[in-house]
Amino acid sequence: MRSLVSHLRLAAARFTPGRAVLVAMLMGPIVGALLAFGTVAAEEAKDANVVTIDNFVFTPPELTVAVGTTVKWVNHDDIPHTVVDKNKAFRSKALDTDDAYSFTFASAGTYDYFCGLHPHMQGKIIVK
Repeated sequence: MRSLVSHLRLAAARFTPGRAVLVAMLMGPIVGALLAFGTVAAEEAKDANVVTIDNFVFTPPELTVAVGTTVKWVNHDDIPHTVVDKNKAFRSKALDTDDAYSFTFASAGTYDYFCGLHPHMQGKIIVK
């Protein structure tokens, strides 16, 4: 441990202000890229539990999530749709264009759902 501390003191003593600027200039783009990557990864993770409604289709038609996950449905169609569980666990209001509905799945199981206005539109959430 003492040799590590003495090594760090020696390195810090050789670290002049000019070198600090150089290191900052070199590390700035790397740190920026890592922050941008983290933001993109967080956005992708957030979008992983989103079901879109477009052209009378739920996409993805089947989604597997963990217990406690909140799934969000977003209507990108130009007419209203609803999200209704066949076993009445959840039911949305009519969703106009760009409206959203979210539901948190508290227990495991398979949740078959459909659009109450257009029953041929069907989807499934599998909660494990």
